[in-house]
Amino acid sequence: MAKFRFHKIAAVVVLVATAAWIATGEFSSVGSARQEAEPAAVETETTPAALKSVQVAVPPRVEHARTIHISGQTQADKHAILAARTAGIVEELLVTEGTLVEAGDLILRLESEGKEAAVTSARQTLAQREAEAKAAERLASSGNIASLRLDEARAALASARSALELAEADLNRTRVEAPFPGVINTVEVEEGGALLQGAEVATLLKLDPIVAVGEISEHDLGAIHTGDEADVQLVSGETLTGKIRHISRAASPQTRTYRIEVSAPNPDLRFPAGMTAEISVLARQVETVALPRSVVTLNSEGDLGVRVVDSSGVVRFHPVEIIDDSAEALYLAGVPAGARVIVAGQGFVIEGEKVIAEAVASGTIGDLAGTGVPGTR
Repeated sequence: MAKFRFHKIAAVVVLVATAAWIATGEFSSVGSARQEAEPAAVETETTPAALKSVQVAVPPRVEHARTIHISGQTQADKHAILAARTAGIVEELLVTEGTLVEAGDLILRLESEGKEAAVTSARQTLAQREAEAKAAERLASSGNIASLRLDEARAALASARSALELAEADLNRTRVEAPFPGVINTVEVEEGGALLQGAEVATLLKLDPIVAVGEISEHDLGAIHTGDEADVQLVSGETLTGKIRHISRAASPQTRTYRIEVSAPNPDLRFPAGMTAEISVLARQVETVALPRSVVTLNSEGDLGVRVVDSSGVVRFHPVEIIDDSAEALYLAGVPAGARVIVAGQGFVIEGEKVIAEAVASGTIGDLAGTGVPGTR
């Protein structure tokens, strides 16, 4: 009985304590505390964030001519394959490989086989016809012969002259002469050998001047002109200086590139044809700014450009064109005059963002953001 009263009393005590706690209203304090904390959070979020700081500089504007590099090779100024103009036996061969010749020098002579006698006979006939024509002129002037006889004498004279020309041309075909000055590169015949008409005799090269030939892209075509100076770097390490003598006006259908020829002096024929070469041509000068590579960035559309800070402290983006990529810096076109280019911190800001711009010196490229890049040209 006592045990039963104890449990009953304990239950009554718990019930009374629970009722008292509910009566105090403490259960609502948790939600109230949360509601009180929310205004504080909102107040924190609406507090303006600190502006980011970037370093800016006004880069100097310089006149710069980019260098166009073209791969190519050397070629002879002229290249001729000398051939026999008639069939015959080689009577005399006056050159060997490497022989220097002038225009008109005799390279080879074939046996004449009566051609010289034909020329002599034709000359005698011509002399006789000239005498007959003169006699006919005198007689016709005095009225002793008819005009028909005079016409016949004149026709005979013309026929004799034609026969002599044919005989001399036939004799000349036994001779092979140099059409221009140069060096004999190959000799394909020997004395005493038989040749057919059109057979190759020798190869003649004109190596002064030497010509460097390459292909230039259609993008660079408008930047060069005939007569511009160019440097030719040979695979041997030597450099020649010449001028552009020809730019093709029709593109290669396969590569869409244009043939370019640079002529350079080679008086001692030191440089042969067929050497690998790199042609360097300075394009026309344009106004650029010189900046370190780290300054150039991409916008959200993938355009290449630089970020600048305008007069109100807002970040703007300006697309640029790379005029030249040298060991010193990037030479860029498209940067407005006086623009404050971000040279440090451009990767941490976006277009339209307001920033604090700290100016740095920009007398040389090396001053910009401490890049250590040498100054401009």
